[in-house]
Amino acid sequence: MMKRIIIHWTAGTYFPNGTDLEHYHYLIDKNGKIYNGKYMPEDNENCSDGKYAAHTGGGNTGSVGIALCGMYGFKNGDNAGRYPITSVQCEVLFELTADLCRKYKINISENTVMTHYEFGKKYPETSSRGKIDIIFLPPYPNLIYNEIGGFIRNQVIKVYKR
Repeated sequence: MMKRIIIHWTAGTYFPNGTDLEHYHYLIDKNGKIYNGKYMPEDNENCSDGKYAAHTGGGNTGSVGIALCGMYGFKNGDNAGRYPITSVQCEVLFELTADLCRKYKINISENTVMTHYEFGKKYPETSSRGKIDIIFLPPYPNLIYNEIGGFIRNQVIKVYKR
């Protein structure tokens, strides 16, 4: 049973590579195209067999991993890297997340739809502690790091209610 969705950036280029496809269930490129990863979300229902998408240290079991392709070279407070996340990627993220919440009957809350950064803050004893994805969304530069998860959830709720 899938219990949450964790949102990431790849810290790579605008298109997924082989490692990205192994670690996330869904990836969104700069044009909004969705790529299916190597593993299905259901593969993360039980991670003891080693055949699952390892996207969130300490939080893979029961979690769907979505990644926005980009942000290579990002330095906090400095710039968005050479591959900043696009507004199209964000719009597709909101739609995909809402669709997955419907499919897996996941209520949208800060415990069930979160960024990798938020997961690490909530569970500091895991290897996700200190992860910076997602602390900056280039299409929404006025958002500060601790507002991004709430912003994403609000956008997903709007799409979900349509």
